[in-house]
Amino acid sequence: MGKNTKRTSSKLASQAAATLSDPNASATAKSLAASALAQSGTGKQTGAAMEDKASKVLQSDKYSDDTKSLAGTVLAQSNKAR
Repeated sequence: MGKNTKRTSSKLASQAAATLSDPNASATAKSLAASALAQSGTGKQTGAAMEDKASKVLQSDKYSDDTKSLAGTVLAQSNKAR
């Protein structure tokens, strides 16, 4: 399978940066935000552990829309072969 070349958009990168600086953001949200920022403007792909975390966030009702948005962008940048 080919490499996933999707990258974090500037809008989501800004959201991720805001999440990282928010003292009230959950550890999960900050983890997803860090992953999204790490993939902004690079060829990096989401690792298997982060894919699992993002998938669980999307399936749960306890996370905010912002956190789910970060989870979605992290999953969109996952390895196509997995």
